[in-house]
Amino acid sequence: MVRQHAGKLYVMNRSDSGKYKRIRNNPHVRLAPGTARGRLSGAWIDAQALILDREQEGTARQSLARKYFLMRFPWLWSGKGIFLEIMIAGS
Repeated sequence: MVRQHAGKLYVMNRSDSGKYKRIRNNPHVRLAPGTARGRLSGAWIDAQALILDREQEGTARQSLARKYFLMRFPWLWSGKGIFLEIMIAGS
């Protein structure tokens, strides 16, 4: 799940995923817009990812809940959910 809010991207993922482990070790990420099927539709850009702790995840959770209806029901999600804040380099 991804949502843009106030110039930042918010992402929810699982704490046991490979993506989370890579970001935990190296916060430098590269992003590119794509289709729902994974085809690239734009150029790659550099960014920095920040793993949000429980006190910081409120804005991310609210932003994602506006876009994804099922995010409004926390009991549907496992306790392994983590939130990331991604900032575009140079902005």
